[in-house]
Amino acid sequence: MTTGTSGLTWAQLRDLKCAELEGAADGWGKASNRADAGRDRIEKQLLNGLRETQQGAAADAAVGRLRQLSRNLQYVYTECGLVRTTLNSLAHEMKAQQRALRDALEDAEALRFTVHPDGSVTYPQAGEGLIPGKPLAGGTASVGAAPGILPPSGLVAPNPNTAKAQDIADRVAKAVRTAAEVDWRFARILRKLRAEEGLKVPDRTWTDAAGDAAAVRDAARGYLKSAIPLDASPAARRDWWAGLTDEQREEYLAVYPDQIGNLDGIPALVRDTANRDNLQLLIGKLEGRDGERAETQLAGLREIDRQLQAGGQPPMYLLGIGDEGNGRAIVSYGNPDTARNVAAYVPGLNTSLDADFAKNDLKRARDTAIGMQQHDPSSAGVVWLGYDAPQTPDGLHSLDVMRNERAERGGFAFHQFMGGISATNENEDPHMTAIGHSYGSRTVGAATQHEGGIPGVDDIVLVGSPGVGVDRADELGVSKEHVFVGAAENDVVTKLPSKQQSAVGAAGWAAAGPVGAYLLGEVSDQGDDDLWFGKDPASEAFGARRFPVDDGPRLVGGQGLSIDAHSQYFDPDRDASSANSIALVAAGQSRRLKAEDYR
Repeated sequence: MTTGTSGLTWAQLRDLKCAELEGAADGWGKASNRADAGRDRIEKQLLNGLRETQQGAAADAAVGRLRQLSRNLQYVYTECGLVRTTLNSLAHEMKAQQRALRDALEDAEALRFTVHPDGSVTYPQAGEGLIPGKPLAGGTASVGAAPGILPPSGLVAPNPNTAKAQDIADRVAKAVRTAAEVDWRFARILRKLRAEEGLKVPDRTWTDAAGDAAAVRDAARGYLKSAIPLDASPAARRDWWAGLTDEQREEYLAVYPDQIGNLDGIPALVRDTANRDNLQLLIGKLEGRDGERAETQLAGLREIDRQLQAGGQPPMYLLGIGDEGNGRAIVSYGNPDTARNVAAYVPGLNTSLDADFAKNDLKRARDTAIGMQQHDPSSAGVVWLGYDAPQTPDGLHSLDVMRNERAERGGFAFHQFMGGISATNENEDPHMTAIGHSYGSRTVGAATQHEGGIPGVDDIVLVGSPGVGVDRADELGVSKEHVFVGAAENDVVTKLPSKQQSAVGAAGWAAAGPVGAYLLGEVSDQGDDDLWFGKDPASEAFGARRFPVDDGPRLVGGQGLSIDAHSQYFDPDRDASSANSIALVAAGQSRRLKAEDYR
């Protein structure tokens, strides 16, 4: 029996040696691992050695060539890994059809039926016909035939073997037909996994690699992806990863770096490895697209890639990357699994995966990490863009910044992320701090409202906050003595009018963003301490510990309108008092913090 144009017979399916496919997959896996080891040696030994010992044009040229070689080896690692998983997935699906075929053949043997090469099944006489004691004649069930269980008249009972034989014939046919479809599908994928000739890997090759990865990921759903514990707790995901074999981990990293790299509960070193590979695939994917969104995100990805390649201290760990929504990126300066102190900063209004985020928001996390390490070297600072932060309203087209929905969704995601950091940290009792800036403080506030508060978090820092969704510091899952607030005198976001003051604030947001709301709100201010999202965190009624910050540039000055006072809290050059206060809290040294009067 053959199906379609494949020429596959049930005998060929029965005799197929899937172990040979798996053996070939192992060979491709070894090639992938060798390429990865070579790339690792270049990045961690050769390039670092050159940077430390050599300077000049020759050294720069050598670095350039080594980087090209590393890029080539990364491509070899990716493509060989895809071939390995394709072959393993093919073997996995063929084994399933072999099992289905074997079960049908065993049933036929037990019933003493004969399965012919064309898939038809002959069955013996059985039952009782019109003449007492004379059984009904046997017959042959052909592939795709009707079951034939109804007799030509109501006087004769059907041969009970007829339906059984037809069922076996149909099961044999289905196994062969499905196996042929599997063979055709994987043959197409394997034919595409070819590299261009030459020793260079140009950008367009990564675009092709992104398409290759998408095809293999789709094909490997049943083999690999279905086993990823997407709905499990971070601790359960950590245990799942720890229980995998080395080969299984290698396959997940090669084929699903997007899933593993963004899975809370997976160790930081593993996430970093996965996300660095996925970063190249995302760059290749977006290079093949037109449109402002793709160009904006591509600029952000390229800048993150540039910083990763440049090295530097504290070392960078890419804990998350993605192009969904306005983009995702999570970067840690210092290893959050080994650090005794971990601070995670959630940005707010106008943050998205773009060049500005990659330069300025990453710098805030880096400055915080450096400041923390001055107080305790075992410290790591994280910037967490794991949600769609609202953007400045454009007329009435986007008023998300006035609403709670994005903070609620982001708060749940941040809660999960911190649960993952808490699960993978190797210290017995690490000190963890959640930092919310601007609308990010509202997101942190939302994260605290889940059961148990934010996992592992000891301290909360709120800067440039328009309110956090609660009216008292002790409602944030930690005692009020562990909630710290920085609010610059000229930061308009920290003085937004409350919803109760009037509808003027809403009109201000719609017409001119925070500046308009601030100016109009000043007119209608009733002198209370409520902001748009609840009680002013810098007020006495809220009950947090306020630390001193620089006033910042005035809203209206010689250079026109400025909201720079909202953006300098983390900058040790523009606001050393605020930056050091944040670092002290994040390093577990809040007892050394200076106090500032409430508003």
